Amino acid sequence: MKKILVANRGEIAIRVMKTAQKMGIKTVAVFSTADRNAPHVKFADEAVCIGQPPSNQSYLKGDKIIEVAKQLDVDAIHPGYGFLSENAAFAELCETNNIIFIGPKSKAIKIMGSKLAAKDAVKAYNIPMVPGIDKAITDVNKAKDIAKTIGFPILIKASAGGGGKGMRVVEKESELESQMKRAISEATSAFGDGSVFIEKYVSSPRHIEIQVMADSHGNVLHFFERECSIQRRHQKVVEEAPSCILTPQLRDKMGEAAIKVAKACDYLGAGTVEFLLDSHHNFYFLEMNTRLQVEHPVTELITGVDLVELQIKVARGEALQIEQNDLKINGHALELRVYAENPLNDFLPSVGHLDIYKIPEGEGIRVDNGFEEGMDIPIYYDPMLSKLITFAKTREEAIQLMIKAIENYHVKGIETTLPFGKYVCEHEAFRSGNFDTHFVKNYYSPEALKAETENEAKIAALIAVKQYIEDQKLLRLPIK
Repeated sequence: MKKILVANRGEIAIRVMKTAQKMGIKTVAVFSTADRNAPHVKFADEAVCIGQPPSNQSYLKGDKIIEVAKQLDVDAIHPGYGFLSENAAFAELCETNNIIFIGPKSKAIKIMGSKLAAKDAVKAYNIPMVPGIDKAITDVNKAKDIAKTIGFPILIKASAGGGGKGMRVVEKESELESQMKRAISEATSAFGDGSVFIEKYVSSPRHIEIQVMADSHGNVLHFFERECSIQRRHQKVVEEAPSCILTPQLRDKMGEAAIKVAKACDYLGAGTVEFLLDSHHNFYFLEMNTRLQVEHPVTELITGVDLVELQIKVARGEALQIEQNDLKINGHALELRVYAENPLNDFLPSVGHLDIYKIPEGEGIRVDNGFEEGMDIPIYYDPMLSKLITFAKTREEAIQLMIKAIENYHVKGIETTLPFGKYVCEHEAFRSGNFDTHFVKNYYSPEALKAETENEAKIAALIAVKQYIEDQKLLRLPIK
């Protein structure tokens, strides 16, 4: 494997390229016209424009990306996450053109790409699952009968996708018909597939996921868990590893279950098995993400393993050179997704110009970044600017380091989730570990965050004035 094309953009494209560079592998970037001057384009050894800004005219053009790969004698394609990363047709297109897809085979993507097919695949392995149905449903009357059987509240979920789209909580029977219509409509719009299914709604859940890696020689390892319960709109914002709630025994059980899920679909490469953990520490299989996750850095930091390097090695046919007993948890890591969003306005996107963009540095601080000062935030893509990650010996030290890093991350011109990240880290519920996926609903107060932000701005202004006066005195100049 001498040359890899990264079919993605932003921080994940650079992240993959850095490991490829370390391994002596050349890289190719693809970009839309909106990303012509983006950092990932400059970082690559070669770069090719593949279309106009809308992703369906550029980053989702699988045939165009294959064409570029063949023209430049590319050996493999790394899809990153999002875009074509879980597209079975694209993986199959790579296979047909004798280009290595750095990810699972198309068959595994198809199985795990459907929540219902995934549940069916893992049945034989006795993986715990949330009570519900294992078939798609559109008939409201049938849905009512099922809901009565498993009991309200229930959760209606899209079979074909995730990210909170096509997902509706139904508290009582009178709400079911309207919520089901909305779920079907959202699923159709987001995934082109309106099929939905019903399962019992788990109240006060924690979102725990297990990182797995599989080679083509029958070996599957898990790299422990990540806690991903701090979410907005069912999408993660703050993640950490390890979880502060798992016991060693529960960790082992969930790790073993994740390995079984990977074996159920003959998995290859990096994947993540997602579970719900209820208040009684019962865990239930949710789904498998057949790609590298956004939050993979926290796992890398606590294990000392470069997951992208392992992805590349198993993709080119190598066997994993480590065993489960070799893997140990060392320290604690936190990650904040720095989105161009306004946490004071329901986390709506905040597009604009990066007038000031200075990222923090220092021991225990890692920033996987995709932007530079002076750039505009494109409206066409996910609004994530970077991932801010901290690593320390203990959870408390990692939290304190995160607060410090957020304070030293300077962004002007747009709003970001940085203040929200600090709010989370300073909140007693988070610090004590007594939280679940409803943190935003139960504890987040935009008004309190606004007051805190305004107070910090006043303090900063007073410090600046004081420093100015001191400087003038030292220089013996008149104070204006």
